[in-house]
Amino acid sequence: MNFDFYVNDIVQASRDEIEEAGYQSLRTPEEVDEVLNKEGTTLVMVNSVCGCAGGIARPAAAYMTNYDTKPDRLVTVFAGQDKEATEQARSYFTGFPPSSPSFGLLKDGELVRMVERHEIEGHEPIQVVQQLEEAFDQYCTK
Repeated sequence: MNFDFYVNDIVQASRDEIEEAGYQSLRTPEEVDEVLNKEGTTLVMVNSVCGCAGGIARPAAAYMTNYDTKPDRLVTVFAGQDKEATEQARSYFTGFPPSSPSFGLLKDGELVRMVERHEIEGHEPIQVVQQLEEAFDQYCTK
C-alpha cells in the first residue's frame, strides 16, 4: 500500500466535502490576506483529516450554509496541508493557540469569535452549530 496515495485520497475527500458545501479554499498566505482583510464578516474553517473534523466540524460547517444569518464569506484553510495559508489565517486568531479543526469568525479583519478544537472534539455537530448560530446572530447581518 502506498501511504502517500492513501493520505492524498483522504485529504482530497476532505477538501471536496467542504468546498462542495460552499466554502472557498484559501491555499496561499496572499489569498488569506486578500479575503480576511475585506470589510464584512468571514468565517474561516480550519480543516483537517482527523475524525472530529470529518464527523463534527465539516458537517456543522455544511449545515451553517443554510442558516438564515450568515457571514459575507465562508472560507477554509487546511491544517497540515496548506501550511503557509493556515499559519497566515491563524495569525488573525490572536490570543488563541493553533487548533484544528476550528472556526474563526472575523468582522472587518478582526477576530470576534473562535470555536476551538476542544469545543468540537467530543461534542455533537448540533452543539457546534449552536455556537456558530449564536456568533452569526451576534456579528452577521441578515
